[in-house]
Amino acid sequence: MTDLIARARADLRMGVPVVLEATDQSALVLAAETLSAARLKALQERSGMPVLVISARRAETLKARPYDGDVARIVLPQEASLDWVQGVADPADDLNTPMKGPLLSERSGSADLHRTAITLVKSARLLPAAVMLVSDESVDASLTRLNAASLSQTLQDQSPMHRVVSARLPLSVSEAGRLHIWRPEDGAEEHYAVEIGAPDRDAPVLARLHSACFTGDLMGSLKCDCGPQLRGALGQMGAEGAGVLLYLNQEGRGIGLANKMRAYALQDQGFDTVEANHRLGFEDDERDFRIGAAILRDMGFSSVRLLTNNPAKIEMMQAHGIDVTERVPLKVGEGEHNRAYLATKAKKSGHLL
Repeated sequence: MTDLIARARADLRMGVPVVLEATDQSALVLAAETLSAARLKALQERSGMPVLVISARRAETLKARPYDGDVARIVLPQEASLDWVQGVADPADDLNTPMKGPLLSERSGSADLHRTAITLVKSARLLPAAVMLVSDESVDASLTRLNAASLSQTLQDQSPMHRVVSARLPLSVSEAGRLHIWRPEDGAEEHYAVEIGAPDRDAPVLARLHSACFTGDLMGSLKCDCGPQLRGALGQMGAEGAGVLLYLNQEGRGIGLANKMRAYALQDQGFDTVEANHRLGFEDDERDFRIGAAILRDMGFSSVRLLTNNPAKIEMMQAHGIDVTERVPLKVGEGEHNRAYLATKAKKSGHLL
């Protein structure tokens, strides 16, 4: 299944349809973000009623009814154009064209295939919206086909990860640095652990779960506090002589860099960071902190002193077998450009700032 999932993600990113199969039906799935006018037309010419599936978060923005709870199946009008589909899926022009409706939501039948499609599209780091057609017609045999039940379970499970390599890495904060690389079986992004010194495996280690932030960590963005947190955590580990920083490739709280930039563009329109994520169709935080717990266990650690301002990280570590003996605050990097962002994290996401 993992090789089929990797192939399906690549197909969706290229605008190629995939097929989800259930016991008594199958569905053609195309990502709304990469949909072409030609493929939309071909889908509309088939028998059946195509729908545009969006998350409940996006449906709430559009005042559409999510009868299925976490997703909404928007009936595709016969005259729907590519611009119409992408205007519903992408909030970039919501303020310029606020009247998207009326949007009619399908409420009969099962939405299990549609729910699985949204999860798959999200995992491909695309906007959480898909054009789907449940049909009995035969489809191109060359298309990637996935068993929906197996796919749903696999996407819920954490992909097993394997340590690839580790090597000495002298750092400015400590010459006794070492970098470890883990690779998940499902072909997703690799994750890293920076080990400072020789931490005692039988004692709580000073640790941080740091999610990759290209803009903050590398470019020195002033819109967030990620860069200062990264350097501050490493500096504290260097000062103590031991620690582990997990650098997890979950950019933009797990939605990917492109979607993170979409959220930034919405913030420029006046929405806060949580509102922007919701308008895009995502939850406040899409990260999977099970990855961090798995890496720590593989390194031989069972307890940590966690450098964090986020109580959710503590809860996730505890829930997945890593004892958090102490929360070590990491309050750095506040400035003019990120003050409102940090206030939103405290107010809406419970960060202790």
